[in-house]
Amino acid sequence: MTSSQITAVCKFFGITGSTDDWWLRIGLYESWGIWVFWLFWAFLIGSCMGSFLNVCVLRIPRGESVSDQPSHCLGCGMLIRWYDNIPVFSYLCLLGKCRKCGMKIPPRYLLMELFTGLLYAGALASAGWNSQPPEVLAVNIPLLSLALVTFQIDWKCRLIPDQTTYPAMVTGLLVSALLPGAFARESWMAGLLYSGLGLAGMGIGLALFAVVGEKIAKQEVFGWGDVKYMMAAGALAGLPGAVFILTTGSIFGVLFGLYVAILRYRRGRPWRGVRIPLGPCLAAASALWVFAGEKLLRLWLFGGM
Repeated sequence: MTSSQITAVCKFFGITGSTDDWWLRIGLYESWGIWVFWLFWAFLIGSCMGSFLNVCVLRIPRGESVSDQPSHCLGCGMLIRWYDNIPVFSYLCLLGKCRKCGMKIPPRYLLMELFTGLLYAGALASAGWNSQPPEVLAVNIPLLSLALVTFQIDWKCRLIPDQTTYPAMVTGLLVSALLPGAFARESWMAGLLYSGLGLAGMGIGLALFAVVGEKIAKQEVFGWGDVKYMMAAGALAGLPGAVFILTTGSIFGVLFGLYVAILRYRRGRPWRGVRIPLGPCLAAASALWVFAGEKLLRLWLFGGM
């Protein structure tokens, strides 16, 4: 395959970087101070979003609203004041305890805020380092947020709720029309078509696989929550990104399943029929796509060319 053909294929799949080096234009090559400034704000925004994602992880599986009820202590019911609700900072100041009743606040809340902040800062750094257009953050950030919530909820509850996947689908379609540059497209119609193709392709293909597979195997082979997650991934990452996420997530799932089966076998416990949630594996693959997916896909398609 010639260089021009490779470039054309990459452009079609939306895996080409932007030649407009916005990373340089916002001053991040000029001094470490500016670099730290932008990454600090990305971390700050991410940690604030991590605080909201904590609410989603806690309330959505219980069927509670994430907006109607203010944050409160699960022990004494005291409403959490704004200065006790500052991401990371308040947890450290309170030593991980409620101000009123002293109930211990699980460290996972702190870790979620820290990890989300680091992922947001990493997404900014990755986009700039790879000379991707700034619009790509409008799809990468929602994809990372969806992955974080899905990882925790599906791991604990074996559930991928519609309250997370449907908004992600809508976000992908809206961004594709308003900011087509996120998918390396020049018109809103081309952007919407690209995102819609990813959503529809995943939805139709995996729905057929789930239905036919269940009839053949006489049991569920692919959960409908997983189907909706992949539809959301298709809307946010396009069809090539969604295929990468599905393939990589399936590989992660097989490897993790083998690990669990071997562990159970060594402990003398039944290892046949081990079932693990696929959502966390798809979530990990989504993060991999954001940070290295284009390079890995290029390597897979063209052998490093």
